[in-house]
Amino acid sequence: MVKLYYAPGACSLASHIALAASDCKYDLVKVDLKTHKLEDGTDYYTINPKGSVPAIKLDDGLVLTEGPAILQYVADHNKNGLLAPTTDLARYKTVEFLSYVSDLHKAWGPLWGGDKSAEAALKKKYEFAEKHLEGKQYTTGSDFTIADAYLFTVTNWANFLKIDLSSFKNLQDFQERVSKLSSVQRALKEEGLAQ
Repeated sequence: MVKLYYAPGACSLASHIALAASDCKYDLVKVDLKTHKLEDGTDYYTINPKGSVPAIKLDDGLVLTEGPAILQYVADHNKNGLLAPTTDLARYKTVEFLSYVSDLHKAWGPLWGGDKSAEAALKKKYEFAEKHLEGKQYTTGSDFTIADAYLFTVTNWANFLKIDLSSFKNLQDFQERVSKLSSVQRALKEEGLAQ
């Protein structure tokens, strides 16, 4: 069983969604990102010296950090074969989209710091997703993957920061579709973000 170190609604939500969609067994450990303490008072820097979420502790005690790496780990260790395509090109396209979402993730940073001038640049980056999602259920076609979990997570931040992304119809449809998945509902509930 792995332990996922997370903060509610943070980028760790993508890893949480992937775990909920997988057949991997997991425990959750909440991290306070302001104090870098766990609920039991443990200094989170002793788990992850970078201080960021997500991190997962594997059965053998090894700690893996960084969202895209954790997402790929979960997909690779998911026995039911979901979450990442197995054919070479489709797998590489999933990794390509993960990298794009990582860029989107970075574009949110200034907005979390209160810099509203970064909103135009963020929306420019979302133009690619809007066009890419046209005619597709998910980022790589008709199957939900780890790239979808990550895109859903960072796009969901618009709700917290009151960023209007309503002009991106395909993106809004994607968010609505993904929000209804049982794995997403489970992760949101477990993080206290949904009823």
